[in-house]
Amino acid sequence: MNKASTYNAPAQRLPELPPAPSPQRRVLVMSDRLPIQLTREGGEGWRADRVHGSLVAALNPVLRERRGVWIGWPGVAEDEAPDPRVVAGAIQAGGSSMRPVSLRARDVRGAYDGFGGEIIWPLFHEQPMECRFDPAAWQAYRRVNRKFARAAAKAMSASDLLWVHNHLLMNVAAELRTLRVPCRTAFFLHLPFPGPDLFLKLPWRERLLRGLLAYDQLGFQTPRDLQNFLDCAHALGVSQDIRANAFPIGVDFHSVAERAGSPEIGSAAARLRELHGGRSLILGIDRLDRSKGISEKLRAFAELLARRPELHDRVSLIQVVVPSREDLPRHRELGCEIARQVGEINGRFSRPGWIPVHFLQRTLTPDELLAHYRAADVALITPLREGMNLVAKEYCAARVDEQGTLVLSEFAGAAVQLGQGALLVNPHNATATARTLHKALRMAESDRGRRMRSLREEVRRHDIFWWAESFLARALDEGPERTLRLERTPR
Repeated sequence: MNKASTYNAPAQRLPELPPAPSPQRRVLVMSDRLPIQLTREGGEGWRADRVHGSLVAALNPVLRERRGVWIGWPGVAEDEAPDPRVVAGAIQAGGSSMRPVSLRARDVRGAYDGFGGEIIWPLFHEQPMECRFDPAAWQAYRRVNRKFARAAAKAMSASDLLWVHNHLLMNVAAELRTLRVPCRTAFFLHLPFPGPDLFLKLPWRERLLRGLLAYDQLGFQTPRDLQNFLDCAHALGVSQDIRANAFPIGVDFHSVAERAGSPEIGSAAARLRELHGGRSLILGIDRLDRSKGISEKLRAFAELLARRPELHDRVSLIQVVVPSREDLPRHRELGCEIARQVGEINGRFSRPGWIPVHFLQRTLTPDELLAHYRAADVALITPLREGMNLVAKEYCAARVDEQGTLVLSEFAGAAVQLGQGALLVNPHNATATARTLHKALRMAESDRGRRMRSLREEVRRHDIFWWAESFLARALDEGPERTLRLERTPR
């Protein structure tokens, strides 16, 4: 197969937004979790809260305007389910209709934790040595996708579009075809997609790929992810027409900028800077996962301090690590590794009144997060592989002062859009990353302003609402010019 004939758009080019699709067709959204949080209170009581965020903000208007339903698991297994009235109350409190999918605890463990967390997540983030290819997890994954498909079948008509999100539900369209449900389906992968050298390690590669190809429209974060998918299909001898494009997800720019520019956030940022003695601040915010490159970041910061003693007592790194799946042995090991690195750096370089690394192991509140964005001179984001990275985009949106410098891994999906204004680094090269950090700290105010204005304009133009509208426009447009042809070749 000639790759140029398969996908010939320039690597940096984003899809233009077509005319708004017709509002006649109903759109249903499906994700592994409903946008509600169920928590157990004292005794046997439960509390239901709405979950907020950029994705929810973008999809709720779609559901309202198109009379849609959000289908997903409410977050509690049916074995320990709360009173159904609690879930119903959370649904009624929201601006959109929801249809909960009931799952047993063993299926949650097998599909969500096993197949999604210990197979797809590390494999798609280029960490194959952390994969546990358990056949029982694959069977649980199939059962869960079948349950989601049945829930969709009960809620849909032939004219509807079902928009499915993320890696835990890649097989739903194939299950709907088995059920002979004649609806239109679309899928967006929030994770990166691996190349054939990684994807072909998956024991169920053909069936999973066929599951993705059952969708009428596919969406990926970057042109690289799209090309990787096409290369995998080619390697497995696939021959069919597919509709697939790159749609980089964004953030709610105006909401972030408005709140970040408020006097309350400005005062909180000033207090943070005062707390750190007016020193230059480098900020890292990452979920606990090896793919985030936290250890690599700490090595680069240590290299900076070793090579630039004049920066001692003049710069600090605030590293926030958001807890995630702490029950996994590999995450516990990583947490210990990070704590050990922080201790070594502080033990080596600290002096009275100055601690080089401030290590926070918790989730910041939304206002705390914005205050840290406003206070930080440099945002240091170093994933080893990531679909997008919305922290980078939020940092830019929050910098209403048009200052601050973004140092970004070239392996983050966001680097495709933000590479012109950010300083790109290879996180595996600690020495080069340290040099780039030094450049960021010494950058002239005019240069910082020029770069940040460019970054903010990109994030503003391609925000979360642009993403949702552009994806739906493609998913509901049946023009042949959107179709790619995969030709069968001998394997």
